[in-house]
Amino acid sequence: MYKTREVKVGPYILGSGHPVRVQSMCNTDTRNVQATAAQINLLEDAGCEINRVAVPDMQAAQAIGEIKKRIHSPLVADIHFDYKLALEAIKQGVDKVRINPGNIGAVENTKEVVKAAKDAGVAIRIGVNAGSVKYLKSVQGKMDLSDEKWAEVMVNEALEQANILEQLNFKDVVVSLKSDNFKRTVLANELFAKQSDIPLHIGLTEAGSFLSGTVKSAVALGTLLQKGIGATIRVSLTEDPRMQVRTAYEILKALGLREYGPNLISCPTCGRTQVDVTGTVHALEERIYSDKALLQKATGLKIAVMGCVVNGPGEARDADFGIAGGKGEGLYFEHGQTMFKLPQEKWVDFLIQKIKDWKK
Repeated sequence: MYKTREVKVGPYILGSGHPVRVQSMCNTDTRNVQATAAQINLLEDAGCEINRVAVPDMQAAQAIGEIKKRIHSPLVADIHFDYKLALEAIKQGVDKVRINPGNIGAVENTKEVVKAAKDAGVAIRIGVNAGSVKYLKSVQGKMDLSDEKWAEVMVNEALEQANILEQLNFKDVVVSLKSDNFKRTVLANELFAKQSDIPLHIGLTEAGSFLSGTVKSAVALGTLLQKGIGATIRVSLTEDPRMQVRTAYEILKALGLREYGPNLISCPTCGRTQVDVTGTVHALEERIYSDKALLQKATGLKIAVMGCVVNGPGEARDADFGIAGGKGEGLYFEHGQTMFKLPQEKWVDFLIQKIKDWKK
């Protein structure tokens, strides 16, 4: 287990054994206050705890104040090249800025950002992505390094950037080291964690489409989280940002690090199945995850929807609420007790009502 310093972002303390927080990033135009705030509200309903927005120009930076009035979660401003955007974002009440000291010009620019951040209690995240490290410029795009060497290059750049802030006596720093390559990402984060007590925001960059990106992210982030590496997590998918949030929670839930929604057990179905397990599970998930109050009620419950009598009764009996399917119906179990038979067409509404009535 790696011990890190504590960094405050909004109401959350990151690092040093505190819960791993789930983060996402808006894909709206930040200058469009209404659209951006609306998307953040949806992300908050999905459980997103920290949200990030791109700040490409001064108009976007100036929109942050109005966006903050309409949301409840901490906001991160993603800034490159222009330190004045960071100063304006801090002035507008942002909770953290993502900025690399090395790409905003003179040291005096960094000093101004650090002073403003200190005065406002705003954290700074340094982000190193494999696709934009300084090494690429020096070799004109030749990327024939081993994964181990890539990790070393990324970590050296992150430490170099962090050292600029350390020399200015600024400690409220978070670092991210990301690649679209599983091995490089894991190696870089492990190497950094051995050399620094700065908390890490972990994720793969450009992870991909829903299925491939989820698998790749689960393997990489699961590897790091099991070793105690990671203060915040983002799953980068070419997908609705709410699915990024849900996927992040499912990874944390599978590792026993956070609770989020029910533990829904269902069989893959086979030739013995005489009920619609797939449709039932999809309908249940849609109802649960689209209703914030219901999602909170369902969190921590184990629910089983099984298709036949081979494994069905055992799995259903082991759940809080479980159904083992037969021919067009199923045997309902509650907390290990066999209850009664239930027609398949009533399964979804029945289980939803059970969740609503459940008293923890």
